[in-house]
Amino acid sequence: MGYRVAVVGATGAVGREMMNILEELEFPVDRLHAIASRNSLGIEVGWKAGVVKCEDLAQFDFSRVDLVLMSAGGDISRAWAEKIGAAGPIVIDNSSAWRMDPDVPLIVPEVNPDAIELAHRKNIVANPNCSTAQLVVALKPLHDAARIKRVVVATYQSVSGAGKQGMDELWDQTKGIFVLGPSQPKVFPKQIAFNVIPFIGTIRDDGFTNEEAKMWEETHKIIDPDIALTVTCVMVGHSEAVNIEFHEPLDEDDARDILREAPGVIVIDKRDGQGFITPKEAQGEFGVYVSRIRRDPTVENGLSLWVVSDNLRKGAALNAVQIAQLLHERGLIGQKALA
Repeated sequence: MGYRVAVVGATGAVGREMMNILEELEFPVDRLHAIASRNSLGIEVGWKAGVVKCEDLAQFDFSRVDLVLMSAGGDISRAWAEKIGAAGPIVIDNSSAWRMDPDVPLIVPEVNPDAIELAHRKNIVANPNCSTAQLVVALKPLHDAARIKRVVVATYQSVSGAGKQGMDELWDQTKGIFVLGPSQPKVFPKQIAFNVIPFIGTIRDDGFTNEEAKMWEETHKIIDPDIALTVTCVMVGHSEAVNIEFHEPLDEDDARDILREAPGVIVIDKRDGQGFITPKEAQGEFGVYVSRIRRDPTVENGLSLWVVSDNLRKGAALNAVQIAQLLHERGLIGQKALA
C-alpha cells in the first residue's frame, strides 16, 4: 500500500516539480492532493497521465493524509506546518521557517540521514536552502577525509529562486533591452538582465544578507558547527565557487577520487575548455556536479572547486522527495487506510 500525499503550494514552480519527481522516482503514492490558496481552488495541475484539481488549504482535512510536501513560503509554513503535523502527517517543509528549530531535523539525505530519526518531535522535517543543499553534498565527503577548517563561498544563483515574479522581470527586461526599451526594476533592486547583483535577500546589521547567513547556519547544523564559513551570494544561475582550507593535508587527486565515490556527486573535471560543468548543462539533472578541483597554494591545506546543481531539483523538490524516500525506508511514515 502506498501513501496519501498532499503537496501544499502545488501551483508554484517547486510544488509542480515536487509532483514531477514523485512520479519520476516512483514514490509510492496511492492518492495525491494538490493544495493551494482559495484563489487557486479547482485549478488543474498535472499528475502522472492526468490531472488533479487544487483544493483549498484553509478547508483541507490534513488528518486524511500521511505525508505533506510544503512549498508555499515561510509565512504559510509558520502558520500551518505545526497544525498539520499535529493532525498526524509528517510535513517536509521547503521554506526557511523551521530550519534552525532545534526540534526540527534539517536534512540532506546524502549528508546527515540519521537526523531523520528526530522527525516525530514536531512531525516536521526541514529542507535546506537550495545553495546549502548542493554545497554540503560536496563538502561532507571532504570533511570526513581531512576535516574542514574554513570555507569561502561565492554563489551565483538563478532568478528562479525569486519565483515567477523574478523570472517574469528577467524576461521583461531582456525583451526591453532588445525591443521595447528599458524597464524599471520591481522585484530586484537593480537590473537583472545581462547583469549580476551581489545582493540576495535582506541586509543584516553585520553587512551580510539573510541568504548568506542561511548558508553558514544551515551548514553548521547539517555538518559541523566548527567549520568557519563566509559567503557572498550573487544573483545569476545556481553555481558556487568554493575555497576550502583543511586541518589535514588532502591532495587534489585524492579529493577527486573521494568525490567520485560520494553519493549524489558527479565529477566532471578535465583541464581543457570542455572539462567543467555549467548551470545550463545541469538543468533538469539530479546530481551535484563538481569541476575545477585544484590546490590553493596560498594556504597550507587548501583546495578550490566549482559546484553546480539544478536549484529546483536538488536545491528544492528533489531533496524533499529524497527526504520522503528516507522516511519511507526507515518506516517513519504512518499510513491511513484508504476510504
